[in-house]
Amino acid sequence: MAGEKGQDPRRALPATGRVTEQLAAAHPELPAWARTAGARAALAAAREALARPKAAVPGEAELVADAALRAGRLAAGRPGRVINATGVVLHTNLGRAVLAPGAAAAVAEAASHASDLELDLGSGARGRRLDAVAEKLVLLSGAEAALAVNNNAAAVLLALDSLGRGREVVVSRGELVEIGGSFRVPEILERAGVRLVEVGTTNRTHARDYEAAIGPDTALLLKVHRSNFEQRGFVAEVELGELAAIAHAHELPLVEDLGSGTLVSLEAHGFPAEACAPARLRQGADLVCFSGDKLLGGPQAGIALGRRAIVDAMSRSPLARALRLDKLTLVALDWTLRALLEGRGEAEIPSLRQLLARAEALRPEAEELAKRLSDVAGGAAEVAVERDRSAVGGGSLPGLELATWVVVLRVAAGPDALAAALRRAPLPVVARIRDDAVVLDVRTLLEDDPAALCDAVVFALEALAI
Repeated sequence: MAGEKGQDPRRALPATGRVTEQLAAAHPELPAWARTAGARAALAAAREALARPKAAVPGEAELVADAALRAGRLAAGRPGRVINATGVVLHTNLGRAVLAPGAAAAVAEAASHASDLELDLGSGARGRRLDAVAEKLVLLSGAEAALAVNNNAAAVLLALDSLGRGREVVVSRGELVEIGGSFRVPEILERAGVRLVEVGTTNRTHARDYEAAIGPDTALLLKVHRSNFEQRGFVAEVELGELAAIAHAHELPLVEDLGSGTLVSLEAHGFPAEACAPARLRQGADLVCFSGDKLLGGPQAGIALGRRAIVDAMSRSPLARALRLDKLTLVALDWTLRALLEGRGEAEIPSLRQLLARAEALRPEAEELAKRLSDVAGGAAEVAVERDRSAVGGGSLPGLELATWVVVLRVAAGPDALAAALRRAPLPVVARIRDDAVVLDVRTLLEDDPAALCDAVVFALEALAI
């Protein structure tokens, strides 16, 4: 389609109604609202493109195809289910920890019925929504008090605002990290209204650096776990116990942003002791903050454990209401904590089960999946079983890799094309690419994933053959 010489090419575009009608004829399965929105978005994109010199006016078929893609994305539920075949248990882009079936069922029950969220059934008076979860957190951790808010950054923000607004917070330069989504610790400190005092250097911080920085306006010392990277070589940091001694000698609280923590020790399984939040309290931290949807294996939440005076101050802050948990998250967190208290965590919480799975137990699963994939591929793909290693993910335990077994797929079209086709499957599969192959790690597959994964591979191979 082309406009007359000198005419604005955008005037040659069809009306929204025409594109919508053609889209309805071609894709009656799409809801009407999505078809209309998709048509409008496709035409808006075309107008923007035509504002540039020498741009060609798209044909109606091209516009309808673009509108269909946009409408399909709008109509699809988001976030939608995918199969995590990356081996990264706490994959931030894939929603981090998968809720246990019991926790998910509890959420569905609470969502579809009235609940005693803020009601004391004994007295009939108004209750406090966080009391039950806080009590379980105390039982699991041994802390004096506990609080849960909507994520770990919120917990840290609330702690700093409650303890240090208008005053100084001392932190090592080597711990001023950037976390997912480009959020930086210094920016959180700024929003909390505290003045940042950086000590040491990027790679080395000593006890004397903290001592020299403490003054009459110091509110607290802050230790931040390097959740997304590790330092090696000529490095030094002040261990938590020594830092606690410095803080307490000056009658200052020590707050640790642990980032990702557990409530039960996993040392027997080869995980570092520093991941256990109760152990950090025993080493002298006055408040420890960490995420609920990482190593804990629950829903997104920010957990704060520590001295009662500090937690009470956080609870009284006006920010606490703005950062509080909704009822569905509370239900999922409560179920997760009960499972840990009853010793069912390793068996019933998916992320814990996946993290603790031994490589030798994963090999038979990989071999069975490879056999099924070989059968459905019918020679269109080379299938092999290999050893590999995968990361914990989610900004948890940098440098720790898990031995695993994977199924490796090689196709003539190449790994990028196959991975892209798998992501377009009716139930998308997210895998990783290594060298010249697509790698499917069985560590992160759920019980009902293998059958759907085979269907996705068939879909991908057929798409590549077209």
